[in-house]
Amino acid sequence: MAICFRCHRSGASAPSSVDHYRTLARNARKNKVWPASVPSLLAGHEAIRKWGFQMKSSNGYPLNVVSSQKEEPYTDHSKAKEEQIDSTVSITVVGASGDLAKKKIFPALFALFYEDCLPKHFTVFGYARTQLTDEELRNMIGKTLTCRIDKRENCGDKMEQFLQTCFYHSGQYGSEENFLELDRKLKDKESKQMGFLSNGDNRNFFIPVFPINMILSLQVGKSANRLFYLSIPPNIFVDVVRCASRTASSPTGWTRVIVEKPFGRDAQSSGELTRSLKQHLTEDQIFRIDHYLGKELVENLSVLRFSNLVFEPLWSRKFIRNVQLIFSEDFGTEGRGGYFDNYGIIRDIMQNHLLQILALFAMETPVSLDAEDIRNEKVKVLRSMRTLQLDDVVVGQYKGHTRGGRSLPAYIDDPTVPKGSLTPTFAAAALFIDNARWDGVPFLMKAGKALHTRRAEIRVQFRHVPGNLYKRNFGTDLDKATNELVIRVQPDEAIYLKINNKIPGLSMRLDSSNLNLLYASRYPREIPDAYERLLLDAIEGERRLFIRSDELDAAWALFTPVLKELEDKRIAPELYPYGSRGPVGAHYLAAKYNVRWGDLSSQYS
Repeated sequence: MAICFRCHRSGASAPSSVDHYRTLARNARKNKVWPASVPSLLAGHEAIRKWGFQMKSSNGYPLNVVSSQKEEPYTDHSKAKEEQIDSTVSITVVGASGDLAKKKIFPALFALFYEDCLPKHFTVFGYARTQLTDEELRNMIGKTLTCRIDKRENCGDKMEQFLQTCFYHSGQYGSEENFLELDRKLKDKESKQMGFLSNGDNRNFFIPVFPINMILSLQVGKSANRLFYLSIPPNIFVDVVRCASRTASSPTGWTRVIVEKPFGRDAQSSGELTRSLKQHLTEDQIFRIDHYLGKELVENLSVLRFSNLVFEPLWSRKFIRNVQLIFSEDFGTEGRGGYFDNYGIIRDIMQNHLLQILALFAMETPVSLDAEDIRNEKVKVLRSMRTLQLDDVVVGQYKGHTRGGRSLPAYIDDPTVPKGSLTPTFAAAALFIDNARWDGVPFLMKAGKALHTRRAEIRVQFRHVPGNLYKRNFGTDLDKATNELVIRVQPDEAIYLKINNKIPGLSMRLDSSNLNLLYASRYPREIPDAYERLLLDAIEGERRLFIRSDELDAAWALFTPVLKELEDKRIAPELYPYGSRGPVGAHYLAAKYNVRWGDLSSQYS
């Protein structure tokens, strides 16, 4: 039975939903204005089709299925923001009580809010199994929010405004009923933001006899968009996606899902995960995040190469002798060994972070800056790479060490790590790209924990000058005369070029000097965190910095054989002291290709 609050009639005398709103629909179309009492609530497929109103969500898919439309490529943040004025965005952080959510995701969302980068109408929901109230969630994340160093005006007020947009819902990750409850809360917030509750006048509403997912839009020209961030272990990705797609997807706008690494453990498990996700989502809805792609210096990589004439002609085997991608941390697993032991340093760092940077570095000039054009070129690089061989890999594991009277633990001393674990905490590898531009150039990767310093950088070592007139001034160590371009991703972001220079004085003494762009000096503004950029891109539908499924397949194809061999043969990692430069084997690997690791010397190393 329907009750029309405008006519105050019910039962047989009440007009049907379609009959009653047919006249109003005609008037609305004639006058091109909807009365406040009719927020485009027309029910029934036949009536909508007959009267010319959209029956489906904006992507043309059934309303109880996650939205899967293809958006136009994003080109400008301000333009995208204008298009969002008449829409809402609901951001649900699944796994809201975890460390990643507290330390990275919520602070990044607040930073976007502070910079006025989020849509005007947005809501943030936390979802986890932990029992929390809205206020408890706000207190929890409020401790991690900070304002920009160079922008602290009204910081407290901004924080309070942001926290008032944050809500919480407790539920199981595999419960469709719990996600349906979340959906009701999301719709309630969305309807209020979109003016569904018009002036608090209940007479503007009718109770339809149709289910809620038959309500096509809350107001003409407006859409409710939803973003789910899966800050959870990968073994429950599929359960959450299944529940969200069936019961909590947007009925009128887009629905997108951000998936955190690791994306499987090998080619087979990664493929199974992709196929399972695609049972509920389309590829365009899946945003596989690698936060290193959002770092400022990684984003600047293509700008440096493609917009500076001095570099692009040099970017090939003719001038470049080797490329080094180096990642090191000066701390161990620190109680996270149980998680880390299941993956190891190769899966955790090399197969994703460093390989993605390599692909960006080595790709050909894309047709445009469109996401698909860039990702197409990255895939070509990955497919051109030689499958990694065990002879080109060195693995290590840090051992206990005493330094300055301080005892530093071994990896296996971590109580969360299985005794006798052979999981590598360090790895070095030599990779090759078999194409015309890079044939024969070694790309050396090195990644490790509990090393002497914290760094992430790209080092490009150029070839020696043929017939160098000054080679005797360098003695037998020609590496001192090597020009080197260094892109330091973290910390202390910088780009510098090592050149040879005469030391002032009467004698002919040469020195290696640096042409240095230190970001902190040149750009005093605080550099946004990578998660800020990636979250904003996901909201705006920009996929350039997210990983496509065929990229993932190509990446795993490179590393899966050697990972399987390491584990099947139970190859013991070379031990190295906590706080050292890593195992000696890494130096032998570099020497095999006539390369010296660039981070072993110089004031900037």
